[in-house]
Amino acid sequence: MVNGPVFQAGRIDSITFGTPTPLTPRQVPAPRVGFVNRTAEFAELSAAAGAHRQDSPPATIVITGLGGVGKTELVAQWVWRELADRFPDGQLYADLAEVRRDGGIDVGGVIGTFLRALGVHESFIPAGLADRSALFRTATAGRRLLVVIDNAQHASEVRPLLPSHGLTVVLSRTRLASLVVDGAVPVTVEPLDRDAGVQLVRRWRDAGADERADDGAAARLVEVCGGLPLALRAAGEWLIERPHLSLQAVVRDLADGRFPSGDGRAPVAAVFDAVAETFAEHTRTLYRILGCFPGTTFTAALARAAGAERFDDALRDLLTAHMAVGSGTPDRFRLHDVVAAHARARTRGEPAEDVRALRHRVTEFYLATAARADRLVFGPRFRLQEAAGDGTTAEAQALFTTRAEALEWLDAERANLLAVLRAAADEGRYDAVWRLCESLWALYHSRKHYADWIESHRLGIEAARREGRIDAEVRMRNQLARAHYELGEYERADAELDRAGELLGSVGDARLPGIVWETQGLLCLARSRPDDAIRLFERALRANEGDAHGIVVQSYNLGQAILAAGRPQQALDLLTGTLARAEADNDDAMRPRIGIVRARCLQALGLLDDALEAVTDAALLAERLGQVVKLDQALALAVELGDRIQNAQVQRASRAKVRELRAHAGIAEPALRA
Repeated sequence: MVNGPVFQAGRIDSITFGTPTPLTPRQVPAPRVGFVNRTAEFAELSAAAGAHRQDSPPATIVITGLGGVGKTELVAQWVWRELADRFPDGQLYADLAEVRRDGGIDVGGVIGTFLRALGVHESFIPAGLADRSALFRTATAGRRLLVVIDNAQHASEVRPLLPSHGLTVVLSRTRLASLVVDGAVPVTVEPLDRDAGVQLVRRWRDAGADERADDGAAARLVEVCGGLPLALRAAGEWLIERPHLSLQAVVRDLADGRFPSGDGRAPVAAVFDAVAETFAEHTRTLYRILGCFPGTTFTAALARAAGAERFDDALRDLLTAHMAVGSGTPDRFRLHDVVAAHARARTRGEPAEDVRALRHRVTEFYLATAARADRLVFGPRFRLQEAAGDGTTAEAQALFTTRAEALEWLDAERANLLAVLRAAADEGRYDAVWRLCESLWALYHSRKHYADWIESHRLGIEAARREGRIDAEVRMRNQLARAHYELGEYERADAELDRAGELLGSVGDARLPGIVWETQGLLCLARSRPDDAIRLFERALRANEGDAHGIVVQSYNLGQAILAAGRPQQALDLLTGTLARAEADNDDAMRPRIGIVRARCLQALGLLDDALEAVTDAALLAERLGQVVKLDQALALAVELGDRIQNAQVQRASRAKVRELRAHAGIAEPALRA
């Protein structure tokens, strides 16, 4: 037979995955110049790390200290000086302040970020927290890895992030005693003492008059700043820029609470006030914007959309004053959390209408940019929003130009997008909430940030209800149901779909019932109720009349259900026609899915050679399209068929490709019979 098993084995053997070029993650922030003292802390850290051998169980160090005391900088210096070569498999870093929501964090989201950094392909990151944790333990087993977890508040949010091997360093303002009870080594970072603080002040000598180095005034400044390096650096930069001011006089006014406003606020806050009040106007504007901004990181495009002028100069001022730092991602910055709290506090004195106007501009920036990203990621899918003209600036348009870049932008802006959505809900901008929520489908469906997905869609449902948009409420409830479905939370998915079903009589677009029936059908399939699924998919198919892609999708779903009901010939006939339609319509993304299910139909009918040919076709197309999960499924079926046919060449080729694919995707090889 010309196209028999041997021929198909050769085709399977031709599948390639490219040369993987995984980057070794080096995520710990880079150290800054001007670091002083901390000799005792370095000694404690070195002793704790020295006691940990690479072949020993994982170790944990908990570093505790006030905000602004220099914990992150201490670790950055320590890693750079002593640990760079000790952990050749990489450094992972997570700032939990950036993913904290109402006091809690999305642990699963952090693990997903770690897994991607370790080279695990997005498509193989599981949905549930337990499965993600298990994969993280597998991925870190045997690796010489350093994990740094910043701004932790509770031991419970740290434990799932501990690797199987290596060293974990946890930074917190609280002692996390239960981790210490578990064996973690505690290290406390105190504020700088008088001598260390004066040493830091002396480094300004070259920038100004010698009187600046007067130890008495410098010691008093250390006291006023609470020994916090962050406040001292901000004060020092401010003084260097103003050589006409006397250090003694400024320190006296700061200590007395008279400078700049004399309102009795804490001296450290007065230091930041002094810096902020004397910034140039463009820098004060940027600081005001960041104080009003509900998110955590910012870019030039966001700042300019919000009204910032001379952004580069303003950013330079904030960086020089040590009030802003890089976020670890190119061209993305953030305020130190202590500074961010100060910036927010200052906005309380701003006119309410000015704050609302600024947040309106921020919201409009994210609405327009997220909608553009969504259209790049998913193309012309069914949306309730009109395809309005692109209202983004040229700078915002340059943020991404391809599907991959759009998805990366959405992921980088993940925390900001949710924060803006929440702020819009608080301010009663309900139309903006559901519209932004609809655009975030591209992010949540692709990257599986389930905690964000669920919270945002609950807000979207309430916003649509308040806005009187029944169609949007149906859409939001269906998208929320999909999150619960993927997490295996079927009863919660049912609840959302039941409510959506009650609203269907009030909507005019036939596609909305179709998407609800589709999700209900998927739930029936998952519960092994294929006959119910068939009825629902048939209704969804009729609802998609006139939509070429929708017809292909629902026919594919219907074919799966018919096969599950034990009617492989009927399913094969339907899917053969569906595959021809997909080919004619250039709906390439659906073809590997259809091909795999067709192959299972042929397998069920005992046509094993035909099944092998069909699944090989699907595998080759999945390879070309970069559909890694579908390629894995196709190759796994090829392994199964090779066993049934008892063809050694098919068995060998398909097993080898499964192993190669799994290695390429950064996960362990599945169990395959020898």
